[in-house]
Amino acid sequence: MKTTRREISTLALVACAALVGIAWGQAAPVKVDGDIPTYKTVGGVSGNLSSVGSDTMNNLMTLWAENFKKFYPNVNIQIEGKGSGTAIPALIAGAAQIGPMSRPPKDTESDAFEKKFGYKPLVIRTSVDALAIFVNKDNPIKSLSLAQADAIFSKSRRRNNTEIHTWGQLGLTGEWAEKPISIYGRNSASGTYGFFKEHTLKNGDFKDEVKEQPGSAAVVQAVGQDQFAIGYSGIGYSTSGVRAVPLVESTGGDAVEATAENAYSGAYPLARFLYVVVNKAPSKSMDPLTREFLKLILSKEGQEVVVKDGYFPIPAPLVSEDHKKVE
Repeated sequence: MKTTRREISTLALVACAALVGIAWGQAAPVKVDGDIPTYKTVGGVSGNLSSVGSDTMNNLMTLWAENFKKFYPNVNIQIEGKGSGTAIPALIAGAAQIGPMSRPPKDTESDAFEKKFGYKPLVIRTSVDALAIFVNKDNPIKSLSLAQADAIFSKSRRRNNTEIHTWGQLGLTGEWAEKPISIYGRNSASGTYGFFKEHTLKNGDFKDEVKEQPGSAAVVQAVGQDQFAIGYSGIGYSTSGVRAVPLVESTGGDAVEATAENAYSGAYPLARFLYVVVNKAPSKSMDPLTREFLKLILSKEGQEVVVKDGYFPIPAPLVSEDHKKVE
């Protein structure tokens, strides 16, 4: 599955943008689409369910698992989050039934899966994220362009900007002017790393001085503790110690905040879907345990979890599309 300019397709954005006005309103808090049905329990669901993949989705997976166990108390669920790059290999090895990913599978991953099973993995959209560039809460910077972000994080600088090392180069004055920018990021197994590399750095190389963190929460924690830091992470990991900087996509453009409305409309340049990937043969029914877990994600209760965790729910038309895939 090749990643396009933005992971949320134009058609999906149109659907989501329409729903912003219908279901949530321009200034209303984010709510789950009222047309998404509630979850209904079924018989014959038991056993062990294993999830291996995205660290960004660790909290989501944990909350979904807690909700699922309310319906099926005897089910045992294990969750391991070491990065989206671990999801497909775990499915291929039979080490997991669920592979959460904060990016679509790469062509090489899908090809490896197909080589083993004879068909592509099934990809389900679970939620929408605005991948944020965080600074410390005390940082006064008003906005960042993607070209500036590229010049901060990348040694390739494919957006043709001058390399940026200090906060003064971004217009900050006083005590900030000469302070070097302390840069935090993720490792290459992370889907967030891959998405940021593709969509912000235009697939350029990260600077050697980027301090790689083991997870999304660690990035945000580091930025919250380091006054002169910057880092990137999913919006769901935002804390009181950090601030998501509004982003300018191109020269002369407006600064856009990482809000639900801007993610749905496509105005926010780093909006993306969060996915779960599973092994489902086209001619066979999915095993009941995996099927019902996916149905819970695509239910009113599952989407309420998305809102609770700080991400943005998907609208009923997209839920309906993916619900049919798991039947």
